[in-house]
Amino acid sequence: MKKYFFTSESVTEGHPDKVADQISDGIYDEMLKQDPDTHAGIECFCTTGLVLVGGEARTKAYVDIQKTVRNILRKIGYDKQEYGFCAEDVGVVVTLHEQSPDIAQGVDEGEGAFKEQGAGDQGLMFGYATNETPELMPLPLVLAHKLTMKLAEVRKNKTLPYLRPDGKSQVTIEYENGKAKRVEAIVIAVHHSIDVSLEQLREEIKEHVIKPVVGNFADENTKYFINATGKFILGGPPADAGLTGRKIIVDTYGGHGAHGGGAFSGKCVTKVDRSGAYMVRYVAKNIVAAKLADKCEIQVAYAIGVAQPVSILIDTKGTGKIPDEEISEIIKKVFDFKPKEIIEHLNLKRPIYMKTAAYGHFGRNDPDFTWEKIDKVEEILKHVR
Repeated sequence: MKKYFFTSESVTEGHPDKVADQISDGIYDEMLKQDPDTHAGIECFCTTGLVLVGGEARTKAYVDIQKTVRNILRKIGYDKQEYGFCAEDVGVVVTLHEQSPDIAQGVDEGEGAFKEQGAGDQGLMFGYATNETPELMPLPLVLAHKLTMKLAEVRKNKTLPYLRPDGKSQVTIEYENGKAKRVEAIVIAVHHSIDVSLEQLREEIKEHVIKPVVGNFADENTKYFINATGKFILGGPPADAGLTGRKIIVDTYGGHGAHGGGAFSGKCVTKVDRSGAYMVRYVAKNIVAAKLADKCEIQVAYAIGVAQPVSILIDTKGTGKIPDEEISEIIKKVFDFKPKEIIEHLNLKRPIYMKTAAYGHFGRNDPDFTWEKIDKVEEILKHVR
């Protein structure tokens, strides 16, 4: 019997890096509302008293970026000066420039060396799915996300009125022979006011956040670490500067499967770091939903300006019910990996991205997350010999 432990983390929407991600995607959403053909790569840096927005965009839209940034900060919960970072008085500096024409020719149909719409950059992306949860996602990450979502919920509904926006979770699962058995450890770090004792905070986080989420996965031997260093009064960007694209494992599979290194937020859908990663999640999920494998990891790689991938790799981690080579052939028959086809099939030119920027891009039950559909199962099974 092989026993091992696996750990994943999540962060709240008020975590500095997630603040930056939501600003980048929130600005992109505002552009998409007016111009679905917007091309963008929007980056954000936030620290004490400052939000810096930079990068590139090509759009017909006019966006009041100052107003957009402040609205996003209010929505997250940075709306009081006592937090040291407040929507009303933070400085917002904007340094966006137009997209390079050298890049644009690679993604515009009829331009560049190839006439089809090509990939917006070179790169490799991974998609992953596993049948260990209903979401077809790894259990440690599912629980970690649910914990941070619950932290936000009890803050916003005033169940725990002393909570502030920043926070993190971490969940360690004990596996036996590849099956999740129990929760070994839970780590919570949460931003709070001076109006609560550490003893009260630990007790109430366990009661109102951990128990409703973890349930029977915890047992008498589960370890709890709640604000293990003590107080967490100074939080958010004044405590730790935030950057777009710094939580790529939180955004994807919690460390299960591989990662190509490309972040998502602020990037338009012509950039395959985003659209390609959504596509391979969609494909992997449909393979697992079709019960052709218990786990499935897919790598796809592109050259800038070229429509067809340079490679596609399938790995079912030894759980495939048919050979991986056969699954690979089925995938090539059922799915089209050209960037234009991905964008059209998944209907990606919509202003839906700010909500992807916290609590993960995958495993979410939201109809806007089209890459989570399992609508190709019957077609896949038709090709099984």
